[in-house]
Amino acid sequence: MTDSTKGKIAVVGLPGKWSTEVLADALQARTGFRLVVDMREVVLDLQNKSLYYREHNLCEFDGIIVKKISAEYSPNTLDRLELLRVAEAQGVPVFSQAQSILRLIDRLSCTVTLRNHDIPMPATVITESVDQALHTVDKFGAAVFKPLYSTKARGMEIIRAEDADKKSAVERFSSTHPCMYIQQKLNLSGRDLGMVFLGGQYLGSYARLGAGDSWNTTIHSGGKYAKAEPEPELIDLATRAQAPFAMDFTTVDVAETDNGPIVFEVSAFGGFRGAKDGIGIDAAALYADYVLEKLNG
Repeated sequence: MTDSTKGKIAVVGLPGKWSTEVLADALQARTGFRLVVDMREVVLDLQNKSLYYREHNLCEFDGIIVKKISAEYSPNTLDRLELLRVAEAQGVPVFSQAQSILRLIDRLSCTVTLRNHDIPMPATVITESVDQALHTVDKFGAAVFKPLYSTKARGMEIIRAEDADKKSAVERFSSTHPCMYIQQKLNLSGRDLGMVFLGGQYLGSYARLGAGDSWNTTIHSGGKYAKAEPEPELIDLATRAQAPFAMDFTTVDVAETDNGPIVFEVSAFGGFRGAKDGIGIDAAALYADYVLEKLNG
């Protein structure tokens, strides 16, 4: 690369994890530079407006790609993103922008944005009241209680109106998740879609096929990837769902129901594995090319 070409790009991710490493490999193949940043080791010095990872000041880089900010979502994840905002303020492009990711890490923030844009979702109630939560369970018949910070359906719990111990189940969930996010459990086909976007442009879709003994389709729960070719109406819905977040790379989770399609969420980071195994797309290579074009175009 020439001296005028910008190619010193860090990958914020989980060292040793496949999606992080393939993205770093793709960048190295194009720029000759490779750095995976573990946010646990990053030091922010606000006095000097520096953001160090080992001997590297990330505020002096040409760009930063956030592939994964933490292994599991939590309020601490938001703190890590705040650190990256300092690099952004110093003029370092971050893909996707920290503010965009912040709005997706918190499930409630994502849901409020989607509904404010009239995106169809399962019926959802948010409350800190155990009595109101019980009323919601009775109204829904079966409800999925979801932590505000989680991935791959971790920590989610189904509570049904006919459960004899539903009150104790709600109280137990409330003890660790005071702000209860309650969604109506829908009868799905055991299949939902991951619809992949790069720079707001639709790349393709993969299906997640649930294991027979699991209520959700996540790979974490035994699901499998397969190629999907959704109707134009579904592509349009997913395009509208991801637009408010201005993500550089993301996946929109969509399912079809008897009452029409719904969106479960827009991903803060997007799925490389689903794109590869389900569609045959090398998302890491496409993302690397996209970032370099943005930096040097």
